[in-house]
Amino acid sequence: MTASSHPGSTEAEVIAAPSLSDYSRFVQRLRRRYASELALLPPGEPLREHMAQAFRALRERGDNVADALRTVRQLVMERLITLDCDHHAPLAVVTTAVTQLAEFALDDACREACAELDAQHGAPLGPEGQRAQLWVVGMGKLGARELNVSSDIDLIYLYDQDGETAGDADGRSRLANQEYFARAVKRIYALVGDTTAHGFVFRVDLALRPNGNSGPSAVSLDALEEYFQVQGREWERFAWLKSRVVAPQSVVDDCSARALRGVVLPFVFRRYLDYNVFDSLRTLHRQIREQAARRSAGRPERANDVKLSRGGIREIEFTVQLLQVVRGGKFPELRTRPTLDALQRLARANLMPQETADALAAAYEFLRRVEHRIQYLDDQQTHVLPVHDEDLRWIAHTLGYADCCLFLSQLDAHREFVAQEFDKLLGGKKPCSRCNSGSANPAPVDLSELIDELPPAFAERIRDWCENPRVTALRDETRARLRQLVQRTGQWLREPDSEAPGQIGHHVEAALRWADWIEPLLRRDNYIALLVERPAVQERLLRLLGSAKWPARYLMQHPGVIDELASNEMLAGRFSATEFERELEARHLSLRQTGEADEERLLNLLRHAHHAEVFRTLARDVDGRITVEQVADDLSALADAVLRVTARWCWPHVRNPHREAPQFAIIGYGKLGGKELGYGSDLDIVFVYDDDDERAGEVYAAYVRKLINWLTVKTREGDLFEIDTALRPNGNSGLLTTSFEAYEKYQLGRGSNTAWTWEHQAMTRARFVLGDPSLGKRFDRIREAVITAPRDRDALKAQIVAMRDKVRAARPVKADRFDVKHSAGGMVDAEFTVQFLVLSEAKAHPELIPNVGNIALLLRAEKAGLLPEGIGANAAAAYRELRRVQHRARLNEEPTQVPMSSLVAEREAMLALWKVVFG
Repeated sequence: MTASSHPGSTEAEVIAAPSLSDYSRFVQRLRRRYASELALLPPGEPLREHMAQAFRALRERGDNVADALRTVRQLVMERLITLDCDHHAPLAVVTTAVTQLAEFALDDACREACAELDAQHGAPLGPEGQRAQLWVVGMGKLGARELNVSSDIDLIYLYDQDGETAGDADGRSRLANQEYFARAVKRIYALVGDTTAHGFVFRVDLALRPNGNSGPSAVSLDALEEYFQVQGREWERFAWLKSRVVAPQSVVDDCSARALRGVVLPFVFRRYLDYNVFDSLRTLHRQIREQAARRSAGRPERANDVKLSRGGIREIEFTVQLLQVVRGGKFPELRTRPTLDALQRLARANLMPQETADALAAAYEFLRRVEHRIQYLDDQQTHVLPVHDEDLRWIAHTLGYADCCLFLSQLDAHREFVAQEFDKLLGGKKPCSRCNSGSANPAPVDLSELIDELPPAFAERIRDWCENPRVTALRDETRARLRQLVQRTGQWLREPDSEAPGQIGHHVEAALRWADWIEPLLRRDNYIALLVERPAVQERLLRLLGSAKWPARYLMQHPGVIDELASNEMLAGRFSATEFERELEARHLSLRQTGEADEERLLNLLRHAHHAEVFRTLARDVDGRITVEQVADDLSALADAVLRVTARWCWPHVRNPHREAPQFAIIGYGKLGGKELGYGSDLDIVFVYDDDDERAGEVYAAYVRKLINWLTVKTREGDLFEIDTALRPNGNSGLLTTSFEAYEKYQLGRGSNTAWTWEHQAMTRARFVLGDPSLGKRFDRIREAVITAPRDRDALKAQIVAMRDKVRAARPVKADRFDVKHSAGGMVDAEFTVQFLVLSEAKAHPELIPNVGNIALLLRAEKAGLLPEGIGANAAAAYRELRRVQHRARLNEEPTQVPMSSLVAEREAMLALWKVVFG
């Protein structure tokens, strides 16, 4: 036997041990007592069908149900200890087998109990005369399929309908369904949990049921839902996170037990990011540690508990469950029961580094394997390392270590890592009383005590809060948290910014915007809790609010996006359409699997994902990490991705779709087409289809109406985009969607119904956004044909100048002001000039055909000799600067008109361009 290659383990010498399982006192008893029965279990990993085979053999020889189940349990235990200790079976082999044993035993016990009660009292019936069903809900490790070899099983018994039984053959002996199922629970316990000459199958614990040990043993589904709404406590959300109907097998197979999801999911997972659970888990963990300390008082050997002590299994589980409960409402892909699977999902969601997830997974497997060996010794439900040297040495050897020192060193390393990660997440240090973070003697919650420490403007705002009914009506706990945030903000105003010293010149203004932002949210505890739990988020939020006005407005509209600031990597990244779509599809799949993928949920999912990405781009923008052009690129790529996902998800919701995937395309115009989107830009789009089916026109019209509704309707998460379809053939008087053939005829001037010059101008910035690639190639041919068509140059020039004059007249500017977009020498001059050059010269100069943006096209036109040397380059540089000025003004909600003395060089470069081209 060679040393185990656990992460961080030291290479150990070969251990000569012919059969390590022989040392287990539990195995010795089993092999003596059940020598003749051991062969009933087929060789290899004990699976459910093998347990059923052994059970049938025992029943056929005359064993009653209870004895047969207990004997099967002993056979499975002997097999698992042998496989684990002698053959190094993976952890999953052990946990899966024990879980399947519990499911098998409970299924058989349910059938036996219900058959006995049916014979005496008839079947339990619902209001419509159908049979009421018992659901055995497995909690904790049973629900997650992670049972250890000496686990008790945490069960909750539910039934789906109230009513009464049918009675015996004469209609007598009727029972209320609640009483019927209460008796069934007692009988199931006797079959599974009672200790007999053959031991027990599992220890059974019902303490997690509603109202604990004082509540009824069986609860109706309606009563459970009412309990969750009225009395459900925060810690119970963690308990129900791993819940699963495990028996009887019939209700699992026919999927009727899925009705439980609709009750449990809204209780466990809130629709918002729920940071209030930090305090609840902190309290629960403190109680567990205190209980463990009491158990080990005067018994130091009990302090080495691999489950409950510092850095133990429970802290890994709590770390995972906390992140799942906080975010699982918004991110359904995080909802999974097994701990190891959840760790990898958290890493994929960037909620913890991959190396941390892997290290926690390695620690979890190591600690679980140690836990099993502790229990292999005597079949005791204990997690404490043995005190006898021989027992400890045996555990080390079965894990592949040459001696106890190497084993204990590895154990300490894993536990120290787990404890550090847990403390990092939940807060390992005792809270500071002056900061009011949950100390035994909370600091005063009167905000007025802080006013003297604050700058005058911010102090005046807090003084108003002291008399504001919205503040005075808050719960003491919430007021204490608010006081902590105000105190922290005051400290930020006095001290240099820790992440960007000297970069924010408007700290007080940031604090005032923060107060404006949080005041409407005071009754939504989750936002206050988030900032209290994540000081770095509050500091980044203040810095962001101090950088410009528009981020504050965006945050007021979409407050939930502030959680994005918790990521240290956010500012350094860029938008990835592939990753964005992958995450959305993963969430969509998770919602479908739980039956939650209705239209409203999908609309909110799209909006939240879009708002979060816009906010990430905004944060990078105001922090100076990306240029104006990069902002436009990322927002345009985001719009494309949202359109693609929305189009995919929307099609199955169209009534009577005639094909699996639509033969459909979206053409982007304007800022979307030119990839120049800004924050809040609307989308100029045209919808076309290429489908000969006689129903096509009607189906695609319905599809587009639904698609526009999905994109524009306001839900509780807001909206996505404003949609402008005025550039479709015949404008607002035309059909909302048109066939590709009709679109081509219109654009190319075939027939009496043809496009206008301004529509050809728009075509210079058009691009194919989504649809079948063949349609994309067809559109590119149409666009090229339009912009390279022969034209009367002078007539085209006159038309474009007339259009420019019309646009300028609609946007009057005072004589002493310069509008960076609309004034003479503004951005529109460059845009109209580029459109003229493309429409008049693209046939002779094909390098002008690609839609590469105004700056690149100005440089290409100069290189082609269409502009004098320097004119194109100067205009391109001026256009870039004017865009930057416009962008900054909009971020600060300032006018885009500046004094005539500003931006002189840029204006002159634009006027020179216009003069060269148009005279």
